[in-house]
Amino acid sequence: MKSLISCCATAGVAEWVCCPGELTPPLLTTLAQCPVVHRWSQADERTAAYFALGRIQATMRPVAVVAGNGAAATALAPAVVEAYYQRRPLIIITVEDKEDAGGSGAPGHIETEGLFGIYAPTIEVELPCNVSDLPNLADICTEGFPVHLSLRLAEGSRIGGDFTGLEVADSPPAPRFRASLVSLSQMLRFRAMEGLVLILGGLDPSEQEAALWLARTLRVPVMAEAASGLREELAAQLLHGADTILPHCPPRYVLRVGDVPTCAFWRALEELPGTEVFSITRTGFSGLCRKSTVVEGELEQVMKALGDVPHIGDTQGLMQRSRRCAGRIEELLLAYPESDAAMVRYFSNQAGIADVLCLGTTTTIRLWNNYAQLQVPTHYVRTNSGTGGADGTVSAFLANSTDADYACCLTGDLALLRDCAAASMLPQLPPARRVVAVLNNEGAGQAYTPGMDNELRRLLVQPPVYDLREVARLWGAEYYAIHCEADFEVLDSLEDNAFVLLDIIPDPEQTAAFNARLR
Repeated sequence: MKSLISCCATAGVAEWVCCPGELTPPLLTTLAQCPVVHRWSQADERTAAYFALGRIQATMRPVAVVAGNGAAATALAPAVVEAYYQRRPLIIITVEDKEDAGGSGAPGHIETEGLFGIYAPTIEVELPCNVSDLPNLADICTEGFPVHLSLRLAEGSRIGGDFTGLEVADSPPAPRFRASLVSLSQMLRFRAMEGLVLILGGLDPSEQEAALWLARTLRVPVMAEAASGLREELAAQLLHGADTILPHCPPRYVLRVGDVPTCAFWRALEELPGTEVFSITRTGFSGLCRKSTVVEGELEQVMKALGDVPHIGDTQGLMQRSRRCAGRIEELLLAYPESDAAMVRYFSNQAGIADVLCLGTTTTIRLWNNYAQLQVPTHYVRTNSGTGGADGTVSAFLANSTDADYACCLTGDLALLRDCAAASMLPQLPPARRVVAVLNNEGAGQAYTPGMDNELRRLLVQPPVYDLREVARLWGAEYYAIHCEADFEVLDSLEDNAFVLLDIIPDPEQTAAFNARLR
C-alpha cells in the first residue's frame, strides 16, 4: 500500500478523494497514516469524481479517486469522459478481490480491464510490490489524460507503513507542443488580412497572459467565452451578436485558442467550408467534424515558437455591426427585464466580484457569454462542458471554491437535480460565501418553443418535479426566490459563511419575446 501512495506522490498527487467500500479499507487505512496528502471523503462515487476533477482544475495537479471495486467505479464514467476531453490527469483507483471474479456474475464483480474504454486505459497492479514495479505515473500524468489503476491485493499486502521523508513532487510538466506552425504562421503573416476572427475558449489561468497578448497584438474581432477569463478584459474587441452576424458574413479565417468553444457559431463552422479554421489548444482536440489545423501544446510555448505576429485589425468591418447589435441587446434587456437574458445580466453584476465563478449547462454558458456585464473582470471561470453535458456542476464548483472567500455558480434546474449529493462535501470545506444560482426555466433550455404541443413538450422539456426549496432544505442552504432585479439585493447582506441556493425564475413570455426580437 505504501508503495502505491509513494508512486502517486512522485507523480504530484497531493489529494485523494476516498469512497468507502467493502474492499477499500486496507488502502484507506494506509492512506490515513500518510501525513503529506489531503484526504477527502465522499460516499457517492459520481460526486467524488467530479469533485476530484474540480480540484484538478483548481490546483493543476493530478488527483486520485479511490472508488471500491469495478462495479462501484462505473458511476465515475461521466467524470472520466469529461476529464478526457478537458485533458485532466484524473487517477481512478479500484480495488478487486485477490481472485478474478470478473465475468462470473458474482455480486459486485464485473470485468475491470478496459472499464473506461479509450477515456482511461486500465493498468493492472498487484500488491504488494516495489515502487519500481509500479507504472510511471509521472510520465502518464504529463500527458494529462485520465488513467485507471485496477488493484489486486495479494496475500501479504501490508497495511500502513513509515512515510518519513515522503514528499509530494511538483506537478508534472505540460507536454511540449506538437504539429507544425508553418501553416498558422503563413496565414497570420500573409493571408489574415482577408478576414480573421479570434475565438477564445476555456483557458487555464496560466494561459491567459499569452492569449491576451495575442488578442491585443492581432487587434481582430474577438469572441471571448466566459471560461477564457478574458471576456471583460477584451471588451473593446468583443464581437457582440457574433452567433447571428458571422454565419451571414463568415470570416475567411478563424483562429481558436483554448478549449473547444460552446458558441453556436463554432457549430455553424461545420457548414462553412469556405472558412479555414486553426486551433491552438492544450487538449489537442479540434472540436470539429471537418478538416482544420490543430497545434497542440502549452500556449506559452506555442506563442514563443510562433514569434512576433502582425497587427491585422477588423478588415471586414465586423465591429460596426457588433456595436449596433450591442445597442440592440441593451434596449431589449431594458424592454424585457424579467427575461432569462436580463436575469443573467443582473446576477453577473453581483457575481462579477466573486473569486470563483462556475458555469454549468450550455444554456447558462451562452447566456453569460452574450449578456453578462463587462465592467468587472472575472478571471477565474470554470465550466464542465467538454462533453456538451451539464453533469457535476455543483461538485466541481465546490472543489474550485475551496480556497475562495466568495464563490458563485450558475447552472440549470435539471443539472442541479442531477448533482444533489454534492452538498455533502460542505462540512469538509473551509467557511466561505458560496452561492449556487439556478436558472429555473422548468427544464426548458433551448428546447422550449411557445407553439409546442403538450405531448411534444412533455417529451422534450421534462420539467423537474421538485420544489427547489426542498433541495435547499436538504442541503441546509438559505433559499431565495428571484423574480426581478430588486430581488438580487439579498446577496448584498450575506454572511461571510453563507451557503445560498438562488432560485432565479425568469418570465417565459418575456424570454420568448426577447429572443424573437433579437433575431
